[in-house]
Amino acid sequence: MFAIDLADDAQLFPLEVWHAEEFLAHIDRGREFIGQFIGFPDRATDLESARQLLLSNAEKSAADGRRLYGIRVGGTLVGGVLFADFDAAAGNCEVGCWMEPAGTGRGLVTRACRVLIDWAFDVRGMHRVEWHVAGGNDKSIAVAQRLGFTREGVLRQSHLHRGVRQDIEIWSLLAPERAAARTA
Repeated sequence: MFAIDLADDAQLFPLEVWHAEEFLAHIDRGREFIGQFIGFPDRATDLESARQLLLSNAEKSAADGRRLYGIRVGGTLVGGVLFADFDAAAGNCEVGCWMEPAGTGRGLVTRACRVLIDWAFDVRGMHRVEWHVAGGNDKSIAVAQRLGFTREGVLRQSHLHRGVRQDIEIWSLLAPERAAARTA
């Protein structure tokens, strides 16, 4: 297994099936905070469902699709980033994130997403990286802005989350725009 340092005490690593217990403990600590905008807490409610969520993602990763990465601070899983969608043939992917309160405010999500975005463009030759975010998720919107994404529009009331219809903002970063975004 590999880990990429994001800070002196923080690492990015592939989140795999065998991390189910650690993943569930993380979700339990941040269940309400994370669950405001992210569906993981509603799908990982016990060890078996956490294992199944990670297994489903491992199968998608093996098929060159969705991938999950955890962020540890001081050895404790506090959040993560992911390719929510990955279509190498079309040259498009979607990057996303989640974090429990203990990991916020340090720029770890921004640094971790940069690692994913660099890999998508430099190694996999992606042309377009998207960021989908619920309207009102100001912290996630701020990450998209820091990464140089452009807001393209809003899918009004397109996502049902916990019984409430949410607007979803679509942001993107194109390969030709990336050089400018890297210097920002």
